[in-house]
This record gives sequence, C-alpha cells and structure tokens, in this order.
Amino acid sequence: MEQNLFVYNTLSRKKEKFEPLNAPHVGMYVCGPTVYSDVHMGNCRTYISFDLIFRYLTHLGYKVRYVRNVTDAGHLEGDAGDEGEDKISKKAKLAHLEPMEIVQKYTVGFHEVMQILNVLPPSIEPTATGHIIEQIELVKLILEKGYAYEVDGSVYFDVEKYNNRQDYGILSGRNLYDLLTNTRTLGGQDEKHGKLDFALWIKAKPEHLMKWPSPWGVGFPGWHLECSAMSNKYLGEQFDIHGGGLDLVPTHHTNEIAQNVASCGKNPATYWIHTNMLTVNGQKMSKSLGNSFLPHELFSGDNAILNKGYSPMTVRFFMLQANYRSTLDFGNDAIEASEKGFKRLMNSYGLLENLKPSATTDVDVQALLERCYAAMNDDFNSPVLIAELFEASRIVNSVQDGKLKIDAGNLELLKSLMNTFIEDVLGLKNEQAANDDLPKILNLIVTLRNEAKTNHDYATSDKIRNGLQQIGFQLNDSKEGTNWSKI
Repeated sequence: MEQNLFVYNTLSRKKEKFEPLNAPHVGMYVCGPTVYSDVHMGNCRTYISFDLIFRYLTHLGYKVRYVRNVTDAGHLEGDAGDEGEDKISKKAKLAHLEPMEIVQKYTVGFHEVMQILNVLPPSIEPTATGHIIEQIELVKLILEKGYAYEVDGSVYFDVEKYNNRQDYGILSGRNLYDLLTNTRTLGGQDEKHGKLDFALWIKAKPEHLMKWPSPWGVGFPGWHLECSAMSNKYLGEQFDIHGGGLDLVPTHHTNEIAQNVASCGKNPATYWIHTNMLTVNGQKMSKSLGNSFLPHELFSGDNAILNKGYSPMTVRFFMLQANYRSTLDFGNDAIEASEKGFKRLMNSYGLLENLKPSATTDVDVQALLERCYAAMNDDFNSPVLIAELFEASRIVNSVQDGKLKIDAGNLELLKSLMNTFIEDVLGLKNEQAANDDLPKILNLIVTLRNEAKTNHDYATSDKIRNGLQQIGFQLNDSKEGTNWSKI
C-alpha cells in the first residue's frame, strides 16, 4: 500500500513518512482516561484528535487495531502519578462508595460524552484492574533484567542505572542531569535510590481499598505500568503509533519507554503522537482560575463563562479547526464563528443531492480532491482540509445559484468528496435532523408554484415566492427550470 502520509513524531521531533511495521495492519495505543471524575474538555480534544487519525487511517485502507485503556486503579495524586493517594480510592472514600462504583459512574459518563461527540469506540478498551497478572509479570521481568529493586514490598524502577545504558530522556529531549536538577524530593521517597525512580509496584497500606497479592506482598501497580503491559499484550513488543496528550511526554510516556526497553530491549512505538492543550482566553483551563467547564456545560451553556450552549458537532468542528499539535484557545467569539461556519458547510452539503448536472463543467473536482488528501497526508492537517471543504461548499452554492456549471462526472466526484471528508474522516454529522427532508419539501413547493404559474395563478405564485424569501430562501427562475437557494 503506497501512501504519502507524513506524521510528526515526538521521538524524532520531525515529520516522517508513515510506514507501518506490518502493513496493511496498524497498531495504535492511546492513553485513556483515569475514571475518578467527569471527562474534561482537554481530554475530549485528545480523543477527537485520535478519532480523526483512526478514521483517516481506516479510510486509507489500513486495518487498524486501536487500543485505548481505562485507568481504574494505580494513578496516584502526585505529578508523577505514584505519590500520594490513589485518585479513585480517595473519591470512593469521600463519597462512601466502593471504588468500582466510582469507576462505573465515570466510565459510563466518559462513553456517553464520546458518543455525543461522535468519537468511534476503540477496537479494544482494556482496564488496569483487568490486567493485574500481566503487570506483575512485567515487574518480574524488569527485576530479572536488573533495572528495578524491591524495598519493603514496593518495587521501583532504577532510572539512573537504566540511563547508564539507555537515554532515559529520549522522548522529552532532556538529559538526566537537567531532570535531576529540576526534580524536587517529596515526602515518602526516602526508600527510593534516586529522585527520578518511579514505582512499578506499591505496597498497600492497611486502609488502601484497591490491592492485590503479589510476590512482593499485597499492593497495587504503579500508574505507568499498565500501558506497557496492555500495549504489549494487544499490540506486541513493537507497534506503530502511541498517542496521548502532550502533558504525558515528560513522565508517563518517558517511563513507558524505559519499562519496555528494560524488559525487551525495544522502544514500543515507531511514531509518538501528542495533542496540545486547550486554553481559555489565552489561559490554561483550571478550576482555580474559574475558567473551566465540563462537556455537558458547554452543550447546555450552563456556565458563567459561556454566552450560550453549543451543539456537540459545533464543538467537534471547532476542535478540528486547529491542528492537533497546536494550542487550541477557547473563546465565545471563536466558537460562535465555528458555529456559523459549520452551519454554512452543512447547508451546502444538504444542497448537494439535488444539484442538476450540466453538459459542461466550470470546476475541476479532481484537483480539489487531491488538495484534500494533501492536507490530511500532511500530519492530519484538519484545518487545511476544512478550508478545502469550504471551497467545495462555494462550488455547491455557485452551481445551485446558476453561477457555475458542473457535469455529471464532477458532480458525482464532489458528492463522494464531501461525504468522505465531512462524515467519514472528520466525523461530522448533520444535527438538523428535522431539516433532513427540507430539500424534498422545498422542491415540492417549487413544483406547486410552477403549477400555479402554468395555470396563470400569478397571485399564488408570487405569494409562494415572497413567503419563501421571508424565511430565507430565494427562488431562481431560468429557462432550465426553477432552483432554490438559501439567502
């Protein structure tokens, strides 16, 4: 399969031609949510971005095995994920619930939001608690290879020993000295040999709610371990794409690489792809700044920062109007502009089915199609693709208004282009379900008007024309017949 797809690889810090290990099969692993709270908008952006990648690779003909995990244990509160209290256990204690009740509630909520945003489910969605055995086996292997050590029931990865043979900072581009200099020593780290060492297995305190027996005593896995164990199980020691948010690069993904190289001598993924952050009016979204909102608040408008609510497809369209590697800044003006653009695009898409071909053509749809592929082949450049789709929209409107002609071959290609890239690749749906039959209704009204004209009932004919104009539709009479267009 010859393709000209280039993707930006965080590992090499440049765009590289996409060449799967076992084409046409593609293995893609994306770090999923920690299900202790409602999914936030930054997560939504990441999963919409990888949904775009999943959709496009599938469209190109690749057979994609997409694995996205659910972290339901082991993610502690500290920055590195293995200091403090388990996030899910803490929430369970506060709510006087079983941890799995917390997991169930927020996993269901996550899936509901993903469905609303038309994010396709992954091929496999494994959980940390469902793969405790695999994680224990991986810890054993890393210990055997000499890159980990046990202290009083906990097992830690020895970063400095690993770095003596491998480059620990290969993904982030930072050397060990800089990392050590900028790492603060936290309470409870006395048993670690080095400041950067991270937990593979953590000894459980008596009050800890989620714990399992292991060769080192009762405990639970470290946060970084699950992704290495599950990607290895479902995609093998090496696969094509590993993805997640940019915030995972310095610690979580760096530690994943270290675990994999230590256990089998291989970097797990060929291409490391990362999405950038979502900001609000130029500031990082956070509760402390009072500028955060949840997906359901964005849909309903029930948040002081929002002027109104926005439809799920408007939100998806807004997010896809920025390249996944760019910071996306939310503002009411920006998303309102996206809302108008999305409606304009979908209105023209709705007109497409009823366009009449001519014997000649003024447009070259093949050239437009090639530009659409060029955009997506340039690191999934959705904003450029959307710009090309607006050109397709302009063509539709111009043909509808009689300003351009299009022959049957170009019309069929235009239909295929807009269907492929709007629905299959961008994953956008026409939310105006009530208007699905609008073209048929308008065509019927046009037929009734023409009958009135034929019967010399000009009063009725003019009444229909003026009435349609008042609700935003223009009738265009020509020797070829009558067409309608949106004003």
